[in-house]
Amino acid sequence: MFAIIKTGGKQYIVSPGDKIKVEKLETPDGEEVVFDSVLLFSDKETQVGAPYIKDYIVKGKILKQGNGEKIIVYKYKAKKRYHKKQGHRQLFTEVEIISIGKKAAKKTKSAASAKKKVSATAKLSLDTAKLSFAAAKLSFAADKLSLAAKKKSPKKETASKK
Repeated sequence: MFAIIKTGGKQYIVSPGDKIKVEKLETPDGEEVVFDSVLLFSDKETQVGAPYIKDYIVKGKILKQGNGEKIIVYKYKAKKRYHKKQGHRQLFTEVEIISIGKKAAKKTKSAASAKKKVSATAKLSLDTAKLSFAAAKLSFAADKLSLAAKKKSPKKETASKK
């Protein structure tokens, strides 16, 4: 059994018991981490995601955080006396893969109550939208009336200077 997961912009082939080094994760040592970006799962038959498989997750345990080997970045331009030397150590997290499998099924009661909550909030947001639309309509009508009143009011004539 193996899976292909995506984390830190890279893809890794993993199976239970593997130890992999991934880009630094902000989870402390000893904690469990869940990778839900599963691109491919293979056991007896292969399932390919488009782009991810929704039902599968990969669980792992963080072993340690650390720095990778030092690499040297050396820049040089010929005949210009330009030399620049710089070092870099990439941060990583070492993870041991514990299990690969399906997500735990959620209870049907909680799903039903969640639907009720969503429908109640949807009704509430619909009511507030109707109220705001009615208020906008009223303000538009008031503006229209004030413009009509300005047009109908007689203009005062000023005495011309002689």
